[in-house]
Amino acid sequence: MEHALVQVVVRPREQSKASSGKAPASAERLGARPGEMPRHGRVVTRCARPAAVASRSVIELRDVTKLYPASTRPALNRVSATVDRGEFVFLIGPSGSGKSTLLRLLLREDRPTSGKVLVDGQDIGSLSRRRIPRLRQRIGCVFQDFRLLSNRTVGGNVAFALEVLGRRPAEIRSAVPELLEMVGLQGKANRMPHELSGGEQQRVAIARASVNKPPLLLADEPTGNLDPETSRGIMHLLERINRSGTTVLMATHDDGIVDSMRRRVIELDDGVVQRDEARAVYGAGR
Repeated sequence: MEHALVQVVVRPREQSKASSGKAPASAERLGARPGEMPRHGRVVTRCARPAAVASRSVIELRDVTKLYPASTRPALNRVSATVDRGEFVFLIGPSGSGKSTLLRLLLREDRPTSGKVLVDGQDIGSLSRRRIPRLRQRIGCVFQDFRLLSNRTVGGNVAFALEVLGRRPAEIRSAVPELLEMVGLQGKANRMPHELSGGEQQRVAIARASVNKPPLLLADEPTGNLDPETSRGIMHLLERINRSGTTVLMATHDDGIVDSMRRRVIELDDGVVQRDEARAVYGAGR
């Protein structure tokens, strides 16, 4: 990345002031035209720090390989892919194809054996342990088994995610009803998770995953335990979140959902990307 060169003029008597943090005098103030050396001073050329440029991609995998010690076959084998902001991508493949391993790498629950994993332009493989929680605050997660806190109410589950983010109590009290309304659970804040249907529990999980309006939402088989009609409702909700600007990467075995939505499909098999296709269906050649 190129750095801009910036010229500033410092008079001899003002050099100590400049070093103490005060702004140096300009060339115009010292009686010189821009670009000329003033009569009483010197020109100092410095490199200006470039402005940060937002990465277009939310996920970037660069030749990623993951080999577990007890296995002779890599769980992921030289996988390269990019997911841009605002995309909705299905991650498909048979059991053992590498989908779960890929999600674990994106959450920094594991590191690649080789290659790089970038989230929002940041190489997360090099993160220290203390910085991993901050990464996960920018990623929403939805799982097949919901993973709700059984000893907290519906509202309490959503509030807990906000508490972890350090939000003020007044802000939490205001945000929880709005989030529950977004997922169609208004009026159920005081219910316990076991009092809800599977679809309702998944809606709580989605509300919890959305509290920080994350740039990325990872969904691991979110409809795996749901009937077809309930699954469609969950997918409509994920689509709505995606339209608001959140990138969604969803691992699934549900061919009906993939075929009906016609979004980008990345297919893994034996740790290798077999297919990466826009507006695709579950099975190649359908």
